[in-house]
Amino acid sequence: MTDQVGEFVAVAITREEARVWVSTDVPSAAPKKFVAPTDWRRHRHPRKSMDRVDREATHDTTLFFESVTAAVRESTHILLIGHGHGKANEMTRLVQFWERKHPDVAHRVVGAVDSNLEALSDNEVLALAHQWYQENREFL
Repeated sequence: MTDQVGEFVAVAITREEARVWVSTDVPSAAPKKFVAPTDWRRHRHPRKSMDRVDREATHDTTLFFESVTAAVRESTHILLIGHGHGKANEMTRLVQFWERKHPDVAHRVVGAVDSNLEALSDNEVLALAHQWYQENREFL
């Protein structure tokens, strides 16, 4: 795979990771992967009997989003692919981050696709991006 950033870039993002295809021209191109640094915190309730044993994962969103931004900075068109559920939707949070910190990158987002990313392989996500591009390239 080439490190050259292409005209059309696909970004699949979840809370735990982001996969960036900088070369969507190659049918089986491998994505660049960015794993969100996690900080596990245990939820403590004031009453000992109400303590929860499950832990809540948080991560440094700024560092995570800046890594993704660096990977797509030179692209012309950016397609975002996310899970699209709830207020913790990382795709929406990434766009809001770009609008505040990198408006030049935010203006290059040409589309967003909601999908079940956990159930899709890298090749299936890339095929989804190709399908979207074929259906919408006349509008770019």
